[in-house]
Amino acid sequence: MARDYNGSPKHHHLESKRKRLTWIFGVSGLCILSYVLGAWQNSNPPTSPSGGVSNKIGCEVGPSPGDIKSSSSTPSSSSFSSPALDFESHHTVDINKTNDVSRKLPPCDMSLSEYTPCQHPPRGRKFDRDMLKYRERHCPTKEELLLCLIPAPPKYKTPFKWPQSRDYAWYDNIPHRELSIEKAVQNWIQVEGDRFRFPGGGTMFPRGADAYIDDINELIPLTSGAIRTAIDTGCGVASWGAYLLRRNIVTMSFAPRDTHEAQVQFALERGVPAMIGIMASQRLPYPARAFDMAHCSRCLIPWNQYDGMYLIEVDRVLRPGGYWILSGPPINWKKYWRGWERSQEDLKREQDSTEDVAKRLCWKKVVEKNDLSIWQKPINHVECVKNRKVYKTPHLCKSENPDASWYRNMETCITPMPDVSSPAEVAGGKLENWPERAFATPPRISSGSIPGISAEKFREDNQVWKERLTHYKRILPLQQGRYRNIMDMNAHLGGFAAALAKYPVWVMNVVPANSDLDTLGVIYERGFIGAYQDWCEAFSTYPRTYDLIHAGGVFSIYQDRCDITYVLLEMDRILRPEGTVIFRDTVEILVKIQSIAKEMRWKTQIMDHESGPFNPEKILVAVKTYWTGEAPQKEH
Repeated sequence: MARDYNGSPKHHHLESKRKRLTWIFGVSGLCILSYVLGAWQNSNPPTSPSGGVSNKIGCEVGPSPGDIKSSSSTPSSSSFSSPALDFESHHTVDINKTNDVSRKLPPCDMSLSEYTPCQHPPRGRKFDRDMLKYRERHCPTKEELLLCLIPAPPKYKTPFKWPQSRDYAWYDNIPHRELSIEKAVQNWIQVEGDRFRFPGGGTMFPRGADAYIDDINELIPLTSGAIRTAIDTGCGVASWGAYLLRRNIVTMSFAPRDTHEAQVQFALERGVPAMIGIMASQRLPYPARAFDMAHCSRCLIPWNQYDGMYLIEVDRVLRPGGYWILSGPPINWKKYWRGWERSQEDLKREQDSTEDVAKRLCWKKVVEKNDLSIWQKPINHVECVKNRKVYKTPHLCKSENPDASWYRNMETCITPMPDVSSPAEVAGGKLENWPERAFATPPRISSGSIPGISAEKFREDNQVWKERLTHYKRILPLQQGRYRNIMDMNAHLGGFAAALAKYPVWVMNVVPANSDLDTLGVIYERGFIGAYQDWCEAFSTYPRTYDLIHAGGVFSIYQDRCDITYVLLEMDRILRPEGTVIFRDTVEILVKIQSIAKEMRWKTQIMDHESGPFNPEKILVAVKTYWTGEAPQKEH
């Protein structure tokens, strides 16, 4: 697994000249000089690979689509070029892990190839269908957890590289034709031989997502940098979010796991941010004031029902001055009512009641043109507080933490924005335009609302990540297009995502829901996206949807909360074959992780911290090996 690259002279060359005294003196001098240089380098943080020996993972760059002719990917030739640090016999500590990993963990049945533990349809059907609660997160009990590896389809191939992946995906990776048939006239997805093609169409944008976005840009400014983060409710295959990326807008697209098979899986296979989710009874797993823009294109959400609760939730996650865009029923109902198979009276009633909810939220209708209607949230609640004398409902919430959203029920009250000193002031603080926004001190930090995090600590964190990324580039092919979908399991201030901003990647920044420090709002203020998550449970995504996972200090947080074997199995589930994981933790924890990782067919190596061997924190790099499940045997 480990290979040495040693540049020292070979023995038989020296043997032929061993009698030459000058040669011996020369070699001795070189040896002494090398020793002195080596000792000097070991006492300082490394700035570049030295002595011909480097910690480099030889991950193969994924082949281009035209190069792939076989029915499956070739096994990874990933190897580590530095001798592994071995702590096995010297460091032991008891942490919460199952005792049943003395053998290789077996593959799960092929029927579980697309298993989504917390959105498993057979489990969901046991729950209340009211408000679509059965499609929300319902995770397996401890007794239901699987102690096996989710298999890839038999002919799984390395996905297309970005940006080609935006338009193409291998059929064998997601063998579902349902959408290509059901949405054929809407141009969502087409099957072309051994691949899918995504023309960029949608139910309400038959001319394509690009033209649809251009229509929006004529109504509100999409290219000034003021709009950076967006949320797409009921996203389909996320073409809206895919085409917004070329305008430097990153979109959190979500859709439920429902009869439209694999919508979110298609989105992630394309290299587009997405997760499984639904607007039902619980809050979305995002902080307040997160998104600059929200979008619904025939997403079938009953905005006018349940006392306007769903629109109130959009108001919670929308930034002051943010926009809400609606196309599809009931907008432009006079033109489409026959095709929608609804009466004119019903559609007019829906639009009037939706408009009324928006007005009660103090939103201003910016424009309605053709199939698009756009509202804007106020920049503060000065006038909205006064309007409560006219609109008694919804009232302003009195809850203390508007960011709390992990398994938290939606409310029918308006989430109050931070206080301001004048009607012209932006509540919570004005943000810089993108790309300056990524490194400008976020308002939540400058206002002192994040305990222990000052503007100076924020700048220090950015510097730390600059140094870490320099180190990671020596051991990972970050610049070669090998990675597209990246997850940071413990994102803190979003420094990893910021350091990667110039690369063709996107990062799902996760803040543990039970963390002592809630920093997800800071991450959104920097212009990045993410979600809350309890890592004792499964993430809301399909298998094989991330290329690179970063886990800094995650297991120090969870070692006493749940069985780390199942946390690692979840990481294996969401990681692509030949994908990479970077762990940062204490040696004791990394040794335990390494022992389990070997049972999962991962190639692993523990490496020194970027500051040198004397730092007690170490780095474990793991690569998931390529293997697939077996195709079902045909009966003769």
